[in-house]
Amino acid sequence: MNKTRMWQAPVALLMVGALAACGSVPKRQQAPVAAEVAEVSAQAQAAEQARQAALRSERNWSFQGRAAISKGRNGGNGRIDWAQQGEAFEVSLAAPVTRQSWQLTGGAGQPVRLDGLEGGPRTGDDAGQVLLQATGWEIPVEQLAQWVRGLPANAGAPDHLGFDADGRPRVLRQQGWQIDYLDWYPAEEGKPSLPRRIEAVNGDAKVRLIVDAWGAAEQ
Repeated sequence: MNKTRMWQAPVALLMVGALAACGSVPKRQQAPVAAEVAEVSAQAQAAEQARQAALRSERNWSFQGRAAISKGRNGGNGRIDWAQQGEAFEVSLAAPVTRQSWQLTGGAGQPVRLDGLEGGPRTGDDAGQVLLQATGWEIPVEQLAQWVRGLPANAGAPDHLGFDADGRPRVLRQQGWQIDYLDWYPAEEGKPSLPRRIEAVNGDAKVRLIVDAWGAAEQ
């Protein structure tokens, strides 16, 4: 058997097993997707600059939600928990029905480690490559840490950044990926507005996220 497929099988089974579980989650009534506008008011631009500044100053954060991941014909979905402390990340994906899960950790100068695979963990220097080799999926982990909060990734200027009428990102194109921001949590109690639903696409690779809750990462 091909060695890569030996690694792909357990995670693929995990994701397929999660399909039924995620399908049973009650769906929130989705708001109409806002259009990208040609011009944003000065007030909206200032609000977005303040939002980005506030988020970049908050280096420890977390979210819980649902993820759907696909690469060509290979894909599935499950529950996701993401905790970020500076450059260090801990991402967990779980299938409630099968009670299977895997965990990806790394960053801040530490090697990347993927646990939960049959045969033991996989390690490497690049989170995206570790996942690609183990699962066959293309997931830009380091960039998603910025994109998921509605921020361009730190590595280079985006090719395109379009906004909705409220000045929030609507379409971001960077490093070969297009990220569509489809729904937002409003700003409240001193907290900036954060994405509720995003979709990232690069060729036949797709990552869709629905964030159920944002929070602070535990120290």
